Amino acid sequence: MILSISGFGHDGPEGDRAGYDQIAQGESGLMSLTGSGPDDPQRVGVPIGDLLAGIYGAYGVLAALLERERIGRGQIVRTSLLASLVGVHAFQGTRWTVAGETGSAQGNHHPSIAPYGLFRCADGAVQIAVGSEGLWSRFAAFSGLDAANPRFSSNAERVRNHQELVAEIEQRFAGRKASDLLSGLQEAGIPAGKVRTIDEVYEWEQTRSQGLVVGVEHPTLGRIELPGPPLRFFEHAGTEITKRDHTAPPLLGQHDATVAYWLDESVVA
Repeated sequence: MILSISGFGHDGPEGDRAGYDQIAQGESGLMSLTGSGPDDPQRVGVPIGDLLAGIYGAYGVLAALLERERIGRGQIVRTSLLASLVGVHAFQGTRWTVAGETGSAQGNHHPSIAPYGLFRCADGAVQIAVGSEGLWSRFAAFSGLDAANPRFSSNAERVRNHQELVAEIEQRFAGRKASDLLSGLQEAGIPAGKVRTIDEVYEWEQTRSQGLVVGVEHPTLGRIELPGPPLRFFEHAGTEITKRDHTAPPLLGQHDATVAYWLDESVVA
């Protein structure tokens, strides 16, 4: 079984191009969908193409392994930075292929649902997702808006009058603190959240409760914490069987002998 990850694919008219994450983010259209507006393309804050290509590659290898169990023959699995990023276009992709509409960056607001995004308040901002008419009625009551106002009475109208709606919401939030808003929104049953900094995320009890921070012994640094795996495993009865025996990243050359032995065994096999 072989996995090959390239920049733009192993063939095609530009298959020989070198692959770097930010270049692929731009070429894949992702940057045109990210930023404060159509004239402000932005890269995602992590090497998302590199990461997704690895994830898609792992999916492909698992599928090929299952197929090998059925037909007794291995395969070469290929993906690329371009493929991985085009593969997550989601509705923005079919928006073009089916409806002929070219999506563009909308800042921190959803292009087809409103209100859905980041709203400024007295001491920062809150994020709100009003994804149904029922939620809109509750949100309007919470924020003092008229749910039946013709400009905002349906999602289509709210999207059409998006900038006006954002301005009215932020006017009502201007004198309120984020913590008070979030408490009130939760009580009203409206999905909402804060924008956490990275340090806040790793200190957040919910993050730690999900095994997303793990402690390991490093041979030179001692006891350190690292981001944990995003998967947990359970038996049918609900008992968690996730393995917790994490090890630190290897030092340079630490596993050379093991890898060389494995490669030699693979060639012999």
